Amino acid sequence: MPQWRHLFSLPVLARLAVLARLAGGGWSAPSLEAAPNVIIFYADDLGWGELGCQGNPEIPTPHIDSLATSGMRCTQDYVAATYCSPSRAGLMTGRYPTRFGHETNQDHNSSGFLNETTLATRLKGLGYSTACVGKWHLGDSPNRRPTARGFDEFYGTLANTPFYHPKGFIDSQTSADVVAIEDDDFYTTDAYADRAVDWLKAHAAGPCFLYLPFNAQHAPLEAPKKYLDRFPGITEVKRRTFAAMLSAMDDAVGRVLSTVRELGQEEKTLIFFIADNGGPTGQTSSQNGPLRGFKMMTYEGGPRVPFLVQWKGTIPGGKTYDLPVMNLDVVPTVMAAAGKPIAAADSIDGVDLVPHLTGKVPSRPHETMFWRFVGQWAIRSGDWKLVVSKGGSGKPELYDLATDIGEQKDLAATRPERVAELQQLYDSWNAEQAPVSDRPAGGPGRKQRRRAAATRS
Repeated sequence: MPQWRHLFSLPVLARLAVLARLAGGGWSAPSLEAAPNVIIFYADDLGWGELGCQGNPEIPTPHIDSLATSGMRCTQDYVAATYCSPSRAGLMTGRYPTRFGHETNQDHNSSGFLNETTLATRLKGLGYSTACVGKWHLGDSPNRRPTARGFDEFYGTLANTPFYHPKGFIDSQTSADVVAIEDDDFYTTDAYADRAVDWLKAHAAGPCFLYLPFNAQHAPLEAPKKYLDRFPGITEVKRRTFAAMLSAMDDAVGRVLSTVRELGQEEKTLIFFIADNGGPTGQTSSQNGPLRGFKMMTYEGGPRVPFLVQWKGTIPGGKTYDLPVMNLDVVPTVMAAAGKPIAAADSIDGVDLVPHLTGKVPSRPHETMFWRFVGQWAIRSGDWKLVVSKGGSGKPELYDLATDIGEQKDLAATRPERVAELQQLYDSWNAEQAPVSDRPAGGPGRKQRRRAAATRS
């Protein structure tokens, strides 16, 4: 039949639309041309209090802040893990990484994430062009790399790396080989901006998905002189370098945003800026503002991060959203925007944020949130949080985040009924997760800690 001749050469959305017309049904798929482009900036180890729009006057971040001016700043955003790799696993799947055993960085080569469907795979199935530019940290072997997980192209490193002479580097446009960059002038943040801009221009016809996970602000602290020179007033070497790195990342974000404007695609591009976890304050000086704790903790300073979202013409600009959201919401938000909402059978833990951000749905996106990280755990229900964290008492502590964002007043002794309620909710959720990881996570894992305790006794 002539009308079927070219059907299977079409992108999925276009193919579905043709099938619907041929079948004479009442359903019509959204056109691929109407699907928005998607850009996700994912910062590494950036503290909650570092951006200008988050209240830090020390390090100007005008380009990142513009996303809050032209879009929306979520004041209570969380990631589903307080560590690099599991945070990325949650972002890419929309599911708690503990569901599939991805609890520590050492789990990035396990089978759990490998069996999950990534956002890139979902969008590629709809006809999107897809690229990952930056730090992957979701598997090293060929079947775990971005180009095997839904991305057409990958330009970046497989895991943590220096900013100069990065190792574990791949440029899939050139080769699938892993190399070390020898060029003395190569600085990851600048190079990622170069490739991202080139890729967006090459795919201006859209729709396209650019995932840009910077290795800034992760250690080691390294920055070119041109960025260091912007901060003569910061005399402490570590802090000055951190500031220079953040300024470089801000410039990189600015170049990408400028390209989107030049292409006339601001109203057709859904953009997120999120950090992967709180700042490791002692290691890099990254500040978490009033929040207690830092990276690898379940106090607020671990999972609570900056979250900015811009979609001009759809999401209101210059406003804040003050109810809790998560990085798990990115997948269902993007898929709904692309015209292919996530099916209930996919068991996604995130929600489509657009109805909430636009005011159409006034309720909380998440009434309850959960975290588990190698012996630490937390649950937030409403504004109540029950937490066991490194640096704490070793037993569940109860905080009212509505009045105590810094988690300073433990109310467990005076509100035992609330403790019991939250404990039960956490236990029920925890029973649904994969077994607790025994792998070390930047320190001794459960088995190692038990051995050490036995030795001390």
